[in-house]
Amino acid sequence: MTTTSARRDLFRRKPIDQVEDDPGAGSPPGGLARHLGLWQLTAIGVGGIIGAGIFTLAGQVAHQTAGPAVLISFLVAGVASAAAALSYAEFAGMIPKAGSAYTYGYAVLGELVAWFIGWDLLLEYTAIVAVVAIGISGYVGFLLGQVGLDLPAWMLGAPGTGHGHVVDVFAIALCLLTAFVLTRGIRSAARFEFVAVGIKVALVVLIVVLGVFHIRAANYHPYFPHGFGGVMTGAATVFFAVFGYDAMSTAAEESKDARKHMPKAILLSLGIAMVLYVLATLVLTGMQRYTEIDPASGFATAFASVGLGGVADVIAVGAIIGIVTVLLTFLLGVSRVWFSMSRDGLLPAWFAKTDPKRHVPTRVTLIAGAAAAVLAGLLPIGTVAELTNIGILLAFVVVCSAVVVLRYRRPEIPRQFRLPLMPVVPVIGVMASLWLVTFLQWETWVRFGVWFAIGLGVYFGYSRRHSVLATQEAPPSSAG
Repeated sequence: MTTTSARRDLFRRKPIDQVEDDPGAGSPPGGLARHLGLWQLTAIGVGGIIGAGIFTLAGQVAHQTAGPAVLISFLVAGVASAAAALSYAEFAGMIPKAGSAYTYGYAVLGELVAWFIGWDLLLEYTAIVAVVAIGISGYVGFLLGQVGLDLPAWMLGAPGTGHGHVVDVFAIALCLLTAFVLTRGIRSAARFEFVAVGIKVALVVLIVVLGVFHIRAANYHPYFPHGFGGVMTGAATVFFAVFGYDAMSTAAEESKDARKHMPKAILLSLGIAMVLYVLATLVLTGMQRYTEIDPASGFATAFASVGLGGVADVIAVGAIIGIVTVLLTFLLGVSRVWFSMSRDGLLPAWFAKTDPKRHVPTRVTLIAGAAAAVLAGLLPIGTVAELTNIGILLAFVVVCSAVVVLRYRRPEIPRQFRLPLMPVVPVIGVMASLWLVTFLQWETWVRFGVWFAIGLGVYFGYSRRHSVLATQEAPPSSAG
């Protein structure tokens, strides 16, 4: 193989006009079942966006990094996310296939880029499930304390998160339980998600309506206690809280009309979430001085501090129910990305096998759930949260770049949704994402670098030779 041919193979692209119809290697007859409508997809999106970000990270960032300006942190992260959301919406209406950013990258930028983003998402989505499980565990601990039930310290958190903590048992159990729910089938999971999201949205509205009467203007001063740098560091951290639509888009093959519904669901879910985020953070930092906010269960303790202990208990219970929806959305995402990569031959086809009755990728769902359980049980929330953000920000860079490339390379392809102000919007998404990445800690880059190096080894040792495109007779130049 010549150097030119080898280089060309690294960037061979999956033909866009075959993406929707080609089931790929390892896919069983029938593939994934299509059961999801617009509002079910929107519920999955909202379920993925609103969760640990508002019930845990908002309090943590306000207390440690941004102070009352945590609201600005959410807005900055929201702008970057909105630019990416518009790019995802255009792709989702054009390439309604499982895999989200991985699939989009494969069709536009080539196999090596697709591998990079797919490998990246496997880690990031799994880590997000772990972060969310840790967040729920904090509220479980608060609730048990309220009823006077004292559990052994060793089971209440990861090492270094508290005196005597050894492992977070509740977080581990939540990861495994969510994996089990997803193996029951997408229709059952979607029904659970729809009900739980309704409870979660109602809870946030309750927080805002009751909390607004206990706001004290003095709590907003100083508004920027750690300067604008603290706000940007906070934005890089809470960015975890303003995506979720990307994981929802991995379920495109399980949507009844993905080309029509997926773009609408992406934009609806982000819009609903950002309104609720702004209102909730305004109430949180107005009710209690930022230095006194509990990083583990901010809203519950804020209401307890103004004498509304009963409301605090309701918030703790509602938060547990609501945050579970995030677990479901992102575990759904990692399993579908893994399924897609295996179906394309970049990972063993054994992983792409679906349950013959429920038509879901049971194997990868259970493996991903177990991996998330290990992270959730042994690592603190801050470490895992930053690890999730670096990967998602880089995924956004790839998607925003790819939408520009494809708009000019293949303008004739029908698009159900066309993002406005091309190429300004995707360029904003790229620049904002790269800017936010620079605010992450160097340890996060080291961990990501190690994972990326392992991925390169897997790609050149296995994936490159076993790729479905590599085994096809058609020359790589005919792709795309």
